[in-house]
Amino acid sequence: MKKEKTNVESFDLDHTKVAAPYVRLAGKKEGLHGDVVVKYDIRFKQPNKAHMEMPALHSLEHLMADRIRNHSEQVVDLSPMGCQTGFYLSVINHDNYDEVLTILEKTLQDVLAADSVPACNEVQCGWAASHNLEGAKSLAKEFLDKRAEWHIVFA
Repeated sequence: MKKEKTNVESFDLDHTKVAAPYVRLAGKKEGLHGDVVVKYDIRFKQPNKAHMEMPALHSLEHLMADRIRNHSEQVVDLSPMGCQTGFYLSVINHDNYDEVLTILEKTLQDVLAADSVPACNEVQCGWAASHNLEGAKSLAKEFLDKRAEWHIVFA
């Protein structure tokens, strides 16, 4: 199947060739004043083979988005992928891949130690009924257990 090039980096990635779990540098953008935003593809599940269930993914997103900022002031955003296979992490002026892996590792260890999901209420969350702390912890453990493989993107 021939695919046309798009304006979205991840749409141009051949999802049949990647081997999750991994952490991949997905792009860099330099701003007008020299700041550089770096985006990482944090892939928990093999595309088109497995996905994270929404309540667990939702809780993991809340936990990671909150806890990752304890380990780096350069975090711009941590966002779940619509395909439910991973997250995007955007950082500013920080392109040290190994340090990003360490930040992720510490963040996921924080998830394992959590006893509640932050902002898991109707005031702070748009779908507060859709959370699963134990599911989030299970996803974090599964990803951490494969830490040695995070740098391997393609099979």
